[in-house]
Amino acid sequence: MPETETLTLPVLPLTAGVVGPGMVVNVVLETPEARTAVEAATSGDGRLLLVPRLHGSYARVGTVAKVENLGQAPGGMRAAVVRGLERAVIGAGVGGHGDGLWVAIEPVVEGEPSERAAELAAEYKAVIERILVERGAGRMAEGLRGITDPGAVADTALYIPELSFEQKIELLEALDVETRLERVLDWAKEVLADVTVRSEVDRGVAEELSQAQRETVLRRQLEAIKAELGEGDDDVVAGYRQRLEESGAPESVREAVERELEKLERTGPQSPEHGWILAWLDTVLDVPWATRADEPLDLTEARAVLDADHAGLDDVKERIVELLAVRKLRADRGSDATIAGRGSGAILALVGPPGVGKTSLGQSVARAMGRPFARVALGGVRDESEIRGHRRTYVGARAGRFVRALTEAGAMNPVLLLDEIDKVGSDWRGDPSSALLEVLDPAQNHTFRDHYLEVDLDLSDVVFLATANVIETIPQPLLDRMELVHLDGYTDEEKVAIARDHLLPRLVERTGLRADEIEVGDDALAELASGYTREAGVRELERQLGRVLRKVATRVVRGDGDGDGAPFVVDTDAVRPLLGRRRFHSEVAERTSVPGVSTGLAVTGAGGEVLFVEATSMAGEPGLSLTGQLGDVMRESAEIARSFVRSHADDLGIAPDVLADRRFHLHVPAGAVPKDGPSAGVAMVTALVSLLTGRPVRHVVGMTGEVTLQGKVLPIGGVKQKVLAAHRAGITEVVLPARNEPDLDDVPEAVRQDLTIHLASDVREVLAVALEPEASLLAATP
Repeated sequence: MPETETLTLPVLPLTAGVVGPGMVVNVVLETPEARTAVEAATSGDGRLLLVPRLHGSYARVGTVAKVENLGQAPGGMRAAVVRGLERAVIGAGVGGHGDGLWVAIEPVVEGEPSERAAELAAEYKAVIERILVERGAGRMAEGLRGITDPGAVADTALYIPELSFEQKIELLEALDVETRLERVLDWAKEVLADVTVRSEVDRGVAEELSQAQRETVLRRQLEAIKAELGEGDDDVVAGYRQRLEESGAPESVREAVERELEKLERTGPQSPEHGWILAWLDTVLDVPWATRADEPLDLTEARAVLDADHAGLDDVKERIVELLAVRKLRADRGSDATIAGRGSGAILALVGPPGVGKTSLGQSVARAMGRPFARVALGGVRDESEIRGHRRTYVGARAGRFVRALTEAGAMNPVLLLDEIDKVGSDWRGDPSSALLEVLDPAQNHTFRDHYLEVDLDLSDVVFLATANVIETIPQPLLDRMELVHLDGYTDEEKVAIARDHLLPRLVERTGLRADEIEVGDDALAELASGYTREAGVRELERQLGRVLRKVATRVVRGDGDGDGAPFVVDTDAVRPLLGRRRFHSEVAERTSVPGVSTGLAVTGAGGEVLFVEATSMAGEPGLSLTGQLGDVMRESAEIARSFVRSHADDLGIAPDVLADRRFHLHVPAGAVPKDGPSAGVAMVTALVSLLTGRPVRHVVGMTGEVTLQGKVLPIGGVKQKVLAAHRAGITEVVLPARNEPDLDDVPEAVRQDLTIHLASDVREVLAVALEPEASLLAATP
């Protein structure tokens, strides 16, 4: 072995692997000594010594390596790419080189290989190729054939995963090439023997599987032979064929079921497909293909059922009666049934705030039409498969919600309530609203195809009712499929009637009381509706009435009555002792008693609401501050209002010096609630003019409408909900855009009689109605 010079290099310990000459590896620098060694190498010529360390002891031989690159491992730790160069015998440690371990080394230079080494290398290559072939990686042998140096051939054994850490260290420390090859050849032969045994075991398992498959085929043939001889147990298939005959399914469905039955006969009970076929057959045959509910088509009786179940809601009731009238005419005059079914499918969307009775109305419609009722809850549905069903290739697949709803209803012409259709979501699993387009299109739903059934399903005779709180979240194509019917809320008189005729009897039964043990007057119900609730519907009213009845039930159980058997009377005076002080008071007069506060009307998902707009000003840089979590539309309305007031200051009686060097601030209280919408312009203009003129806004006036830079008042939506909200809040005068006059027909007559409606086409007309007259201010000044 030729003599070599002695070098001094930093040491990088290896605790989990061995790097030999010619190998390029990525080393994660987990320890301080590893990072110190790499830093020392990169500050010099880039070389360091890779030394395996086992049980705290270093190997006698290491590998001189060069740092090729530095970077980060996937876990975020620093890492270095190193290339092994040559073996080196480790000498003594050397000091004076800073941190880390430095050692003196003597590189090993291998001489010319002997013939024996070449023979051993060739034999080793042959063994490794057989190992790779057994493992199905024969192409990797091409790289091994390209290595000619016997020492390098031996070092490839460091890649063998079956070799232990100790064996790899032993290979590194073998400086003689022939000795190294002999050792790796012995180890490779052991690995080959192990791989060969494993391959034989795998082939044996495969043969056993083939034998099992052969037995399965023979068993199926035996079952077929027994069936031909009449000796087989075909009760299951016969039972399904009997159900198919009784189902009245269309011909296309019969053909699909027959194909599955033939497949079932060829499938043994031990096969997973056997259970899948049975589940599919049960689902298909549970669908009421030939069952249709008989409709009485009595318009008077239908209207009586609707009136008995719900107070008010005349628009919805009239629309249902119209639907029945059309069906009756078609039936009486012999219209083609198929065309009638496809052309008269009604798809109504009941839109309104919570608690107005949208869901319960669906059950009443079903009763009025004499049809079964089923509810499909769509709130939070994000998977398209919930609508169309899962494909049968998936484990746990099942039919979609409409197939299950028909099965639940037991007829092909039920009333299906699509609840919370405005809360359908979408994600990577699909868009359910797009799947609903086919369901709700009368021109397509007679051939609706569920992915699980894979047969046509006729939904054209189904009456669809959808419910929603708002329509803004419903996609426009889906909204176009439905006829909107707005349920904007109830007046206090309607709430009293609902509580008396519907809520009270149900709650009395629920609390265990008898009808002769309690008497609740209309005055008490009116007090509950006005003083303890502030909502468009009656859900909170039901809860408060339930509290009253539970307290009465407690007194009955305790025996706190008069003892004469008289019912417990709940009147206005009894409400406060039972429920405490009123929760809601009319605060409009208090809030608008100072200039700069106006009363606006808005629509939320919970119905109409009264919103106060507050304005103030201060000395400072001219500008406008907006608070109250206002959306972009309301922010633009505020900017328009400020610009209008500044540009028309003379017309509005505002002194020019009042606007000079002033910063304005508009605030809509309840800052935790986001607000947006195009109907706050007139309220903002009124608040600013009230502030700048010192004229308070009349507390009896509420207003809504959008304003332009020229002062024109633009029409808005939700008129009925806003007017009802004003009525609930005790407001007696409402200012609306003049172009919304036709919408007043939707407001109940009783409410219109209680209110004075002002129609304005210009914001100056709004100011004339809303602001206190100057004469009254002068009269009030001492």
